Amino acid sequence: MDQLKLAALDQEDLQVLSAHLQDAVLTVADIRFLPKEKKAVFVMNRFVWDKEADKRSKEHERRRSALAFAGVTGMKAQNIRQDAKGVVLELLAVTFEPGEDPAGRIELAFAGGASLALDVECIEAQLSDLGAAWSTPNLPQHDLS
Repeated sequence: MDQLKLAALDQEDLQVLSAHLQDAVLTVADIRFLPKEKKAVFVMNRFVWDKEADKRSKEHERRRSALAFAGVTGMKAQNIRQDAKGVVLELLAVTFEPGEDPAGRIELAFAGGASLALDVECIEAQLSDLGAAWSTPNLPQHDLS
């Protein structure tokens, strides 16, 4: 599969990014907020949901990916210890809460109740795969009860 490169400029685009990022994993050390550049960057291992498992090996794929947001004026963490750089976070969804048009807040929701809120001037995001895929036997599971 070719490397994924997507941009999001509105809520509908952001929903597409969110679908591709569901169950991505990253560590706290993989999170960067660059206030002078008004950017937030997240490097993660993305689970490839849009490709079926290999029929013989039952293996799935993950890819190293970068998610970047522009126009970020602030970032707040909830239930994330910023000094615990090795803690692994599992991304569940990326959503947008409108503010004064076109500004608003982008939320990255993680398993276990952790989240990051980005105050943004507008929706301007990019998702890019950084390299080749690798196989994994692990299929993310969610408790729906």
